[in-house]
Amino acid sequence: MSQLSNRPPKGTADWWPDEFAVRNYIFQNWRRDNRQFGYEEYMTPILEMADIYRAKSGEDVGGKELMTMVDRGGREMAIRPEMTPSVTRMVSRFYKQAPKPLRLFSIANYFRNERPQRGRNREFWQLNSDIFGSNSLNADLEVLQLALELMLSFNPPAGSFNLNVNHRKLIDAILSEAAQVPDELRTQTVRILDKFEKLPPEKFAEQLAELGLPSGTAVALTTFMNCKTAEQLIQSFPMLESNDGYQEINSLLTSLGQNGYSDWVVFNPSIIRGFDYYDGMVFEVFDNHPDNNRALFGGGRYNGLGSIFGAKDLPGVGFAPGDETMKLFLEAWDLIPERPFTYKTIFFPLLDPELYQSALGIVRQLRQAGLNVEQGIEKQSFKQAFKYADNKTFDFIILYGSNEAEQGVVALKDLATGDQQQLSIEDLISTLSA
Repeated sequence: MSQLSNRPPKGTADWWPDEFAVRNYIFQNWRRDNRQFGYEEYMTPILEMADIYRAKSGEDVGGKELMTMVDRGGREMAIRPEMTPSVTRMVSRFYKQAPKPLRLFSIANYFRNERPQRGRNREFWQLNSDIFGSNSLNADLEVLQLALELMLSFNPPAGSFNLNVNHRKLIDAILSEAAQVPDELRTQTVRILDKFEKLPPEKFAEQLAELGLPSGTAVALTTFMNCKTAEQLIQSFPMLESNDGYQEINSLLTSLGQNGYSDWVVFNPSIIRGFDYYDGMVFEVFDNHPDNNRALFGGGRYNGLGSIFGAKDLPGVGFAPGDETMKLFLEAWDLIPERPFTYKTIFFPLLDPELYQSALGIVRQLRQAGLNVEQGIEKQSFKQAFKYADNKTFDFIILYGSNEAEQGVVALKDLATGDQQQLSIEDLISTLSA
């Protein structure tokens, strides 16, 4: 047998401990912020029936990017490419008897069979935060606030990002009243709209024409997509001022402004969101750094998704940031701390093999006190122990030789300051726990 490659599959990555520490720093912030808002953590299987993604995830995620397989029962399964259909399926099973609203979050890994590029891997991790069981605009407001707080928890500088918000009812009104798109062509038209900023104007018009739409459709939709403010939108399309979507957007922007978020939030009619299940407010968060000017994540309301599981009234609203784009944002603005973890790291080398058993007892006491201690299992000299501790960037090293054993103490050295002191085990625990 020929030698196998030791590299991970294309579009995936190995996370060495220092890389995992950065990802875990992101995950810990996400988990803390969700719990502060009262969200509970859940998990679904990584395998789902392929049809639940084909039904509502759009032609890319639910089509060419879907990784499928056939199980022993002949059922076509898919590795989950996103969470929203999965969590909606799960909620639909327990929805009637569950207390509402349901506030749920998960941090899980996903797979999409797409071309790997900067910020987009085939395998990725993602937070999903959702509220189920409420049609209230206050639920939309809370989701937007949580998304903003997730970003602000990393202490970004002013102007580093914006949350761009739009509404599917506005888009529907433009399609029906201004662009006069027939109902049967709405889904295809929305998918083209979602690619507006990536398409040259002539290509955008060409794709609409291929659907059989007149040239005036491209003009109306281009005007809509180029509106920069709510005021400009109403000037171009006065009929939208009484639109429910426009009224809801105004209410959301006002509430967010009154709560101190006005510098971070903008109205942007070009936010479409390509998933077919969105039917209300939609939003995306954008990084404004010139080296990473991109969409970071988005979300919105999806009241109709539960219908594919037989749940006729299952309102939902949520969002999903990914680990890779969040890391790129933090790197661009130099927001990753030198130590992306907060616990103290302690090394207890084996300097004298005859003291290993008594050292085990000391280390056990330290761990029982909640301290993180790595204990040496091979004999090391002082020089070897300090070199190892330096390479692993420990905070402290505990020296325990025959002299310390006779006196019933250990020597604790602070590797940042160089200070060293002899302490009893009780004093050692007290010092390290402070």
